[in-house]
Amino acid sequence: MTSIINQTGLENRLLANLAPDLFALLAPHLARVSLEQAQRIENPNEAISTVFFPGAGVISVVARTLGGARLETGLIGPEGMTGLSLLYGLESAPHEVFVQIPCRAILIPASNFRQAVEENHALHLYFLRYAHVFSIQVAHTALCNGRFTIDQRLARWLLMCHDRINREDITLTHEFLSLMLGVRRAGVTTAVRDLVNTGALVVHRGSIVIRDRTVLLNAAGEAYGVPEAQYAALMPARELLSAV
Repeated sequence: MTSIINQTGLENRLLANLAPDLFALLAPHLARVSLEQAQRIENPNEAISTVFFPGAGVISVVARTLGGARLETGLIGPEGMTGLSLLYGLESAPHEVFVQIPCRAILIPASNFRQAVEENHALHLYFLRYAHVFSIQVAHTALCNGRFTIDQRLARWLLMCHDRINREDITLTHEFLSLMLGVRRAGVTTAVRDLVNTGALVVHRGSIVIRDRTVLLNAAGEAYGVPEAQYAALMPARELLSAV
C-alpha cells in the first residue's frame, strides 16, 4: 500500500509522538479512512484484519457474556489504537469494538502491523506501553463500576469523551448511555438531570453539551484522573522524550 501520509500534524498522538525512524517502518502501509457511527472495528473471536489509529472521536471496547450481556470497558480516541491483541501474538479478542463518535483515522493492515512490531523491538515496546496504559483504564472502569455512584461514573465517562473529541457537544441517547454504563435508563435519566442541575451539562434532543468542565470534574471526583495521569507520565510527547 503506497502512502503519502506525513507524520507532522497527525491527530493521533500515538503516531504523532512516535520516533521518526519508527514511524518510517509503518508509513508505507498507512492509509486514511473515515469511520462512521456504529461501524464495527472488531468482532468477538474473529481475526483482527486492521489496526486503527483514530483522530478526534471515540471508539468503544465492549465486553460481553455468552448470553449477550454487554458493558463498555474502555474508550479509544486520538491517544490510542485498536488491535491490542496483536501485540501479544494473538489474532482476536472476545470483545466487540465499534465506533461510538465518528472520526477520521489512520489504518494499517494487521499483517503489516504484526510484521513491523515483530521485527523491531523498540516499536513493539512503544505500543506495549500504550497497551499497559489502556489496561489501567479498563481496571479503573471496573473500580468505578463497583465503588462510585452513577452520577460520578457518568461524569467520568463524559470527561473521557470530552478529552477525545475536542468539542463540547456529544451526540448520545439515554439508551446508549445505559448500555455504556451498565445501568437502567431510569438511572441514567436521573444522573443526567443531577448533572444538569449542577450546571455541568445542557441537554438537547439526542445530545449532551458540556457547559462547565470544572463542575463536571468536581462531580466525578476520584472516579476520573488516574488513567489520564498514567498516560501523561508513560506516553509523553516526543518533545519531552527528546529532552530526557
